[in-house]
Amino acid sequence: MDAWNHLFTVLTPTYNRAPTLGRVYASLCGQTFRDFEWVVVDDGSTDDTRTLVRAWRREAPFPIRYSWQANRHKKSAFNRGVRQARGELIVALDSDDSLRGDALAAMAGIWNGMTPAERDRHVAVTGLCATTRGRIVGDRFPRDGMDATVLDMVFRYRVRGEKFGCMRTDVLRRFPFPEDVPGFVPESLVWRAIARAGYLSRFVNQIFRIYHDSDDSLSRQGRDGALHALGLLLLARDTLVECWPWFVHRPSEFFKAGARYTRFALHARRAGQAPPSRYRLSGWRAYALVSLMWPLGALLYVRDRVRASSSPSSSSSSSLGAD
Repeated sequence: MDAWNHLFTVLTPTYNRAPTLGRVYASLCGQTFRDFEWVVVDDGSTDDTRTLVRAWRREAPFPIRYSWQANRHKKSAFNRGVRQARGELIVALDSDDSLRGDALAAMAGIWNGMTPAERDRHVAVTGLCATTRGRIVGDRFPRDGMDATVLDMVFRYRVRGEKFGCMRTDVLRRFPFPEDVPGFVPESLVWRAIARAGYLSRFVNQIFRIYHDSDDSLSRQGRDGALHALGLLLLARDTLVECWPWFVHRPSEFFKAGARYTRFALHARRAGQAPPSRYRLSGWRAYALVSLMWPLGALLYVRDRVRASSSPSSSSSSSLGAD
């Protein structure tokens, strides 16, 4: 059994985000709950991130730990932060967003309100994100205080949009992000693997995180399908190979995944990328769906290429680092 120094580790992987990192710091200073540390993993920043964090460390009312690594992408920085964490629960807060002032207190109350047996079965407390204008991002959960897996929430209950909360550090250490996949890896790959291992999340309709959209966020990058093709290919493959027990709840998503597999496989091939062998397509059902949806997937790839050729090439390097 791990001995934890804090209830929470707020983990922020960052890469050249000095102008926005202060927003994270200010929101942590405003928390009504204080049993947390802030771990900042700098994924090779060349701006003044180090200087800022060192200054905050001298004045902050909570412990701050900073580590720097050569640029290896957000997934590597996240894994490093999880290994270094001294909190029982990880709150993964991006370097351009912020927490509501009562977010950690609300999460602590929900987690501590569970029995020990419930905490053993649960991996997370998951709430909502809102924009700076207060609009909920995506859907609310069907019920407040609902216990389910992430896969149930996606396929059975069809809840869409970005969500946010805290997750058990010991479980995240057993399910690290794959670092042998170059570039972006969707977080869903890890959350789904944890769900298939049987861990539940407690879903609550409370706002924990304030989402600040930016021009270099992952949601705005790679809309031609090419920039994050390999990671998106792996997500389509995960649906087709690993998620068949949920097919009955949402078969349309499996047909879409069949088309996306071809779409992103063509982008990855054009970029000279290939997934590690353990992520290759397998199973007759997966092959059947990919074959059936191949024409649509190829058409989407062609559409991406046409759009890319008709718009200025301005891919930012920001996502190649931590964010």
